[in-house]
Amino acid sequence: MIIAQVSDIHAAENNDNLTRFERALTWIDLITPDALVLTGDLIDDNWRDGYAAIAAQLNKRSYPSFILPGNSDDRAAMKSILHCHYWCNSGENDALHFVADIGELRLIGLDTTIQENPAGAIGEHLPWLADNLISDGPANSILFMHHPVIRSGIPPLDQIMCRDVVKLAEFLSEHPRKPIAISAGHVHRSMAGQLAGIPAYICGSICPENPLWFGSAIVPPVNNFLSFMIHRYNDGEMVSHPVLL
Repeated sequence: MIIAQVSDIHAAENNDNLTRFERALTWIDLITPDALVLTGDLIDDNWRDGYAAIAAQLNKRSYPSFILPGNSDDRAAMKSILHCHYWCNSGENDALHFVADIGELRLIGLDTTIQENPAGAIGEHLPWLADNLISDGPANSILFMHHPVIRSGIPPLDQIMCRDVVKLAEFLSEHPRKPIAISAGHVHRSMAGQLAGIPAYICGSICPENPLWFGSAIVPPVNNFLSFMIHRYNDGEMVSHPVLL
């Protein structure tokens, strides 16, 4: 089973990120994934036409796609333009969560966005997550969100990562059915770590990547790759591959 993940398109009228998104989809089409998950920041500058353009590209594909919002998105606009049937009516501050069972794997999308705040939070959503980790269906799951739960080491981005990470780690340590992986976006670089013993990933971005800058006086050079992830699940094991184009 193959799950593709795309993050941080940041489409706007004054950039070519929709073209970069099409390039990524053309590559993804070659491996015919079982599903595609988009982990937020679809547009920039409130460019609502970007949502329709992204939806038009997704509608050309034979595989299903599942969308989460990021901090640069407008949830109300997403709901009115995208009409995604899979978003759960959780009643939690209009959060756009989703749950999708794809064969032997459950995909859980958790909306970590905070209105008018670039950081994310997860604490208020833990009861919803607890219910959907144990509800009837596949035992193994991947938890997707926009804001990462691991520190990148890049100072300004770590200031706006997912809050309540300690609370999430405690929750997962005690939960009887943990996800097999957690995968986010937001940082515009691919990286890996772990939280509560669970592999935790940050998917790269469709938009140009951020430099790997740890706060030193010199900012290292950066490439102009677009990046996404391919998660392959087979016989109860998952391997995640970053792809750079």
